[in-house]
Amino acid sequence: MSTEVLSIVAIFSIVIWIAVSQEAVKPSKTINWRKMITLLSAGSLSTLILVISLFQQLPL
Repeated sequence: MSTEVLSIVAIFSIVIWIAVSQEAVKPSKTINWRKMITLLSAGSLSTLILVISLFQQLPL
């Protein structure tokens, strides 16, 4: 992947994980669990994309 795409995915991932942390600090009765699961899934997927692409760029 190009550097620009990786930068966009990284920024997207940071924003998602900030949203997850803001949702997680709410009391458990007020947490929107559907939103939390969606954010966790999107954050995990974006992090996985970043990790895979960074490992592919390592010299052998």
